[in-house]
Amino acid sequence: MNSHTTSHRGGGPEPHPFAGSRPTPGGAVRRTLLRTALTGAAALGAGLAAAPQATATTSTPGTPPRPGTPDEALGELAAGNRRWRAHRERHPHENPALRRTLATAQHPFAVVLGCIDSRVPPELVFDQGLGDLMTVRTAGEVLDEAVLGSVAYGVLELAIPLVVVLGHQSCGAVRAAVQAEQSGERLPAHMQYLVDQIGPAIDHGVEGDARIDATVSANVRLVRSRLAAEPELAARVADGRLAIVGARYELTTQAVHRVA
Repeated sequence: MNSHTTSHRGGGPEPHPFAGSRPTPGGAVRRTLLRTALTGAAALGAGLAAAPQATATTSTPGTPPRPGTPDEALGELAAGNRRWRAHRERHPHENPALRRTLATAQHPFAVVLGCIDSRVPPELVFDQGLGDLMTVRTAGEVLDEAVLGSVAYGVLELAIPLVVVLGHQSCGAVRAAVQAEQSGERLPAHMQYLVDQIGPAIDHGVEGDARIDATVSANVRLVRSRLAAEPELAARVADGRLAIVGARYELTTQAVHRVA
């Protein structure tokens, strides 16, 4: 809403880009069914059970090499955002041959949990194409069970090495949360849920617009910490297979920078 490493595919050296529940019996069966349903069938009508499974650590033949580590994935996003800022977008991975290849499997290299704001589409601000990013978007990056399950699917089933929580300057959801707290008024319909979730991140150390801006970053930290506390994600972070980072996009400069 309103508010560096070397890349495999983005070019040469780049400064550092941004300077669930535990398993239960039967979980493997459920994961197999989910993988079959979401990764993609080899041909329409062939039957989900017969679909080949994606091997997330290697690219499908005919596709560019996929970043396989958190640092490589960060470097790829940084290179893409650099192109976006310089108005030198490549709009990669859209050709007809690749589209046909992606009909059978997908190998995205990052999950981006961002806001629904129309000015911050991750594929554009990171200059990525089809099959590159798995994006999840909610107002103010708010988490719920569907979002947690979507992030977990990307990480656990597709072996995606990077999750980015992407907030942005002038976030309307954050502004609404701050204003609702100050006024004591409740928002209509399901919007109150959003401000309730953002509420714990409100920064009371500053006033006015500075409070809204500080809360944008604080909310990114809060969501990132909640994701990092998920046991199955935390295990991958601990052994280096996954990084979960917070970042924000500045509308005025088009730059993405890390939120420590």
